[in-house]
Order: sequence, then C-alpha cells, then structure tokens
Amino acid sequence: MSVTPFLMFEGKCAEAVEFYVALVGGEIGTMERRPDGGVQRCDFKLRGNAYRGFDSPVKHAFTFTPAISLFVDCADEAELDRLYAALIEGGKALMPLGDYGFSKKFGWLDDRFGVSWQLNWA
Repeated sequence: MSVTPFLMFEGKCAEAVEFYVALVGGEIGTMERRPDGGVQRCDFKLRGNAYRGFDSPVKHAFTFTPAISLFVDCADEAELDRLYAALIEGGKALMPLGDYGFSKKFGWLDDRFGVSWQLNWA
C-alpha cells in the first residue's frame, strides 16, 4: 500500500509539474497524455517525495484549497526568498513573508496554478 498526494488540474498539469520540478528539484517519472493533449497521469517527485497529478477532463465547481498545502522547510533565508518570489508570480499571498513568532521567516501563498504553499525558515 502507498499513499500519494494527488493534484488535479484543469489543463495546466504539465506546466505546473515542470515548474515545480525545476524550482525545488525533483524528477518526472511518467507523463501520459490523453488524445486531447491533457495529462492523463503524471507521477513525479519533489525532493524525494512522490506526487501524482492529472488534468481533469471534466469541469468541476471546485479547485485547490489552502486547507491542504505543500509545506517547505527551507535551508536558509535566501532559499525561502527565491521560492517565494517564483511561486507568488501570478499567485496571491495568504500570509506575506514575515516573522509570525513561530519561525524566523514564513510565507503562505497560492501559486498561479492554485496550489497552496507554506514556506518556512526555522
């Protein structure tokens, strides 16, 4: 048995996964496409953690929510600043970079694909 986070996009799966892998480091294992070009299945890893994604061929009344986010413990402040700058482009801040009392620096955002990220420098 395995448990894998699953990200459902509406037409931007390949773009998002390629962006994430290039930004934080990782690899794309498989990227199967449907005849319409959408991603049928994508298995990928970010820093050794496995994920699965696809493009839903059906439009839904829901999308990603910050109730589930990707939490990144950054090695240093420069790494946190680099990731935040790249992820916030076209996205929106939920908690702008700052000192909230529980770490040296923290930021929470939704990226341009709607995926929520928490970036932490302890």
